[in-house]
Amino acid sequence: MPLDDETYLARFQARALGPEFFDHRGHLRMAWLHLRHFREEEAATRVCEGVRDLATRFGAPEKFNYTLTEAFMRIVARRMSGEEDVDFEAFLQRNPDLLTDAKGIVAQHYSDECLHSPQARAAWTDPDRAPID
Repeated sequence: MPLDDETYLARFQARALGPEFFDHRGHLRMAWLHLRHFREEEAATRVCEGVRDLATRFGAPEKFNYTLTEAFMRIVARRMSGEEDVDFEAFLQRNPDLLTDAKGIVAQHYSDECLHSPQARAAWTDPDRAPID
């Protein structure tokens, strides 16, 4: 059963979301919800910590990449600018590439070598191709 936004956010913050909510679309929803409720820097910190904690809880801590998570937070924030009254589904309809071409979007900013380095996995690393504006 789908969760409403407030329940989804509360469960994420309590680290009580199940793996069925932890796919790419779920990550985007977490980003979108946090950016609606918190300033960008705080939203990014909360999401990065939460995703890391849930990845560990699900037995896959090696899948967490701090830079990738924060980069997507920053990209979503730029796409949300000026669309404060748009719901999540409308946001995805206006930005379908966030679902269909996430790797391509990130590749505009990061080489694989930079993005998957131990440093980038552990902490924010600036893009080595193009800034996220």
